[in-house]
Amino acid sequence: MIPVTKTFLPPQEEYNSYVKRAWDKVWLTNRGELTIELEDKLKEYLDVPHITITNNGTIPLQIALKLFGKGGEIITTPFSYVATSAAIVWENCTPIFVDINPEYLTIDETKIEAAITSKTTAILATHVFGNPCHVEAIEIIAKKHNLKVIYDAAHCFGVKYNNQSIFNFGDVSTCSFHATKLFHTGEGGAMFCNDDKIQHQLFFSHNFGHNGPLEFYGLGINAKISELQSAMGLALFPYMEHIIAERKKVTDFYNTNLNFNNLKNIKIRENTEWNHSYYPILFDSEATLLNVQEALQKENIIPRRYFYPSLNTITYTKGNKMPLSESIASRIVCLPLYVGLSTIDLQKIVDIINKLTS
Repeated sequence: MIPVTKTFLPPQEEYNSYVKRAWDKVWLTNRGELTIELEDKLKEYLDVPHITITNNGTIPLQIALKLFGKGGEIITTPFSYVATSAAIVWENCTPIFVDINPEYLTIDETKIEAAITSKTTAILATHVFGNPCHVEAIEIIAKKHNLKVIYDAAHCFGVKYNNQSIFNFGDVSTCSFHATKLFHTGEGGAMFCNDDKIQHQLFFSHNFGHNGPLEFYGLGINAKISELQSAMGLALFPYMEHIIAERKKVTDFYNTNLNFNNLKNIKIRENTEWNHSYYPILFDSEATLLNVQEALQKENIIPRRYFYPSLNTITYTKGNKMPLSESIASRIVCLPLYVGLSTIDLQKIVDIINKLTS
């Protein structure tokens, strides 16, 4: 089978060497030395002032919304993974959808201001497939209306925009360290910010609100990562340049060999150092997509309709019509992309798609 993605695993003995450190100390959670070491390495590698790693990639969104959503309206994108809007509803806020840019697939910043009301408390936008939003325009709007900006940057490990980490934009950025991501801890995530006060709030919120063992700053939840998860991150960390380089070879192959007469791929925003996290392609119709998907699956090739469906169509979001997002969600699919995907398999994928779309 050729899956849409495959988890990169470091040599087991390297992972075990980190696990042994936790084993010897009999310290498996509550911010042991492996977690602190991993945070330090990531902070330096990503060039960010603050990072708190967590037990999954959704809970940072929930924490940010708990702190800054305040039960209000959250302007957001309909084109993202379901966790983005689910976190909004879960935290008793209301998602207000704004349609997307047809080329970058990120939230259309020119439509945000018209959606702002007296109930709006924050903007939650997604850097889609690691492709940055128009962060400058969003920052201007947020400051004008005194709103917080939260970025769902789940796909953005290693992405730079204007020569700095994409995690340095907005009031809070979040990332996923799920096993399907470039950098992973099996299951995990992180939250980033530039402000010392916000970092303090994020940090105590992820550990039940603790200020030491007996005092509490405020309301918190258990978002702590375990030492076993951190061990995976530490073992994987030395391979990051290799992982990104190998994924780039796959995206380069697709770019060179797919026939784009009747296909379209995502446009990466200018001044972006992209991480080759996904390879989405857009078909001319949903019928063509389904036809290609069926042909690939017959050859045991498993692409993924991602993101689908448009989040404004999910029952609990009760969103208005979003024509662009709904159209794109119905016609987009992510092709297999992972370290170790052979040229023979890539050619097989390309041949099937080109045959059915030319």
